[in-house]
Amino acid sequence: MPIIFITYSLAYLDRANYGFAAASGIEQDLGISKSTSSLIGALFFLAYFFFQVPGSIYAMKRSVRKLIFVCLVLWGLCATATGLVSNIPTLMVIRFILGVVEAAVMPSMLIYISTWFTKAERSRANTFLVLGNPVTVLWMSVVSGYLIHAFGWREMFIIEGIPAIIWAVVWWIFVRDKPADVNWLSEEEKNDLQQAMDKEQEAITPVRDYGQALRSSSVVLLSAAHALWSVGVYGFMMWLPSILKSASSMDIVSVGWLSAPPYFAAICLMLVVSWLSDKLQNRKLFIWPLLAVAGLAFTGSFFIGDSHFWWSYGLLTLAAACMYAPYGPFFALIPELLPRNVSGIAIGLINSFGALGAFLGAYFVGFLNGLTGNPNASYSFMAIALLASVACIYKVKTTVSPPAVSPKLFPRKAL
Repeated sequence: MPIIFITYSLAYLDRANYGFAAASGIEQDLGISKSTSSLIGALFFLAYFFFQVPGSIYAMKRSVRKLIFVCLVLWGLCATATGLVSNIPTLMVIRFILGVVEAAVMPSMLIYISTWFTKAERSRANTFLVLGNPVTVLWMSVVSGYLIHAFGWREMFIIEGIPAIIWAVVWWIFVRDKPADVNWLSEEEKNDLQQAMDKEQEAITPVRDYGQALRSSSVVLLSAAHALWSVGVYGFMMWLPSILKSASSMDIVSVGWLSAPPYFAAICLMLVVSWLSDKLQNRKLFIWPLLAVAGLAFTGSFFIGDSHFWWSYGLLTLAAACMYAPYGPFFALIPELLPRNVSGIAIGLINSFGALGAFLGAYFVGFLNGLTGNPNASYSFMAIALLASVACIYKVKTTVSPPAVSPKLFPRKAL
């Protein structure tokens, strides 16, 4: 899990730092209009949408280890190259390529986790993966603010792109695709884990092929829900620095510090929610109610507007926590609804629609902010999307399972 967490954290660093560059000079230096800036910020997610499913297929049929190694090197190079651009078309191409390269990361990691962790552990394992998102933004908000203040936005991109290339070597040395491939588990432990995984599959209705899986009502509803949910998450993540800077007279370092607390709140709530989800084995209970609270928090920010900055900021913090907290249960739900012969491709499709929502969120939130000169319209846009996502999640048919039991791979005396 530490290796998985760090890998996804580096991926998130190199996609999210554009928001800080947009708030601190890249638009003026390259002559980018507000609408074009929104498009550039969103191009990443458009590429992400188209290449999720191919990445999932390769990860299932070939190797997660090889795929992520190549992706680490390429996205590190793309991120570093962003600091060297001199014109808008080149920047657009780099952001699109970065999306292509990173498209495989999330579904591959979720497939990887479903290979290594049982039902009793999967929500927490997914949460530690997705924690790479808010944890990264938490420290990136401060570090990026200081790097831009000390050097500039170009140097920020270059410095923050290098770690991914170095980490590719670590990934290749330590990661193996399956439990059967490692030497730090005994044969008995490998067999126990495999038997636990096989037993879980017995309780899932068989699905003949990819087509049947992708046409199922569960996959359609989860895809729609993830798309609408991502409108709020990525609209918030990409443009929070710009929203804070426009709503208050603060320098970029102060904006960096103010951008961090919402993600700290998200981290705390994610850990609690994932633990409760695994304990109670009721995934939906820890998804749609939290998204509903996030939608209402954005609605409150809309009505407050710029007149009471700190009240609005508090509601944004609540919205961030409630948007991120359900990720662990959400991605644990997918392999519990579909057998493993098709769950990987379903994860890829659902995540690709999340990327489409991220594209719409990143583009339209930035566009509305530039058009109106304040974030109020974007608050209502994100609120509507989240509440529509709630309706989709609520309609997904599931059964509440009894508490799952993990295989006892490591006896107490060994610990």
